[in-house]
Amino acid sequence: MSTDHSAARERLAALPADTRVAVVTGASSGIGEATARELAAQGFHVVVGARRLDRLEALAQEIGGTALPLDVTDADSCAAFCAAVPRLHVLVNNAGGAKGTTTVMDADEDQWRWMWETNVLGTLRMVRGLMPVLISTGDGLVVTITSVAAFETYDKGSGYTSAKHAQAVLHRTLRGEFLGEPVRFTEIAPGMVETEFSLVRFDGDDDKASSVYQGLTPMVAQDIAEIVGFAASRPSHVNLDQIVVKPRDQHSATRAHRR
Repeated sequence: MSTDHSAARERLAALPADTRVAVVTGASSGIGEATARELAAQGFHVVVGARRLDRLEALAQEIGGTALPLDVTDADSCAAFCAAVPRLHVLVNNAGGAKGTTTVMDADEDQWRWMWETNVLGTLRMVRGLMPVLISTGDGLVVTITSVAAFETYDKGSGYTSAKHAQAVLHRTLRGEFLGEPVRFTEIAPGMVETEFSLVRFDGDDDKASSVYQGLTPMVAQDIAEIVGFAASRPSHVNLDQIVVKPRDQHSATRAHRR
């Protein structure tokens, strides 16, 4: 464990015994950043993780949280992060994303590998590393941000939809494997949310990213963050298993009303 991770663990261990702790992955922007702010407003001490440490540190300072570097595609990075968290009440698996829009026959294996590493194995690593701590608190919650792509398929999207299907199945399996333990599981599956998601998918092409939301009113990161906050504020006997949320203008992954 690095000096920074050791210092973070000491700081978290020294928090008052009644302080609730949350971890949010992919917290440097978008849904992750908004969720960190929302949980901090509810009184959680939020541990934020992502690769862009400069953004994380600014966020942590603003919300009174703790910033730690985290690359969910790197097993060692995940292990170091998890080892720095001595107690935990809420884990938000938000890190993920899409790359490319190609047919199955034209699939770019590097893009597929990144999507599976980020969405599926990243979630696996964080759950495996933090579940013992969540259970030991006596009242844990795992929130996994999947997508409507976890239920649907569409042309030129199989790399992302297959990864999101797998991530969702991983999460849903946990509900049964930990039945009887003091931990809840909530899957939130958003439709169109205007964040950096499309910018990443289209390799930084602003025009292509903007066209995804053209002619309709998409959701924003805060809309999803408030749903996470609602789930986290429910009594410990209440489990919101699955929440699918879309803009009013969106019917499915392939059908939307545009003006």
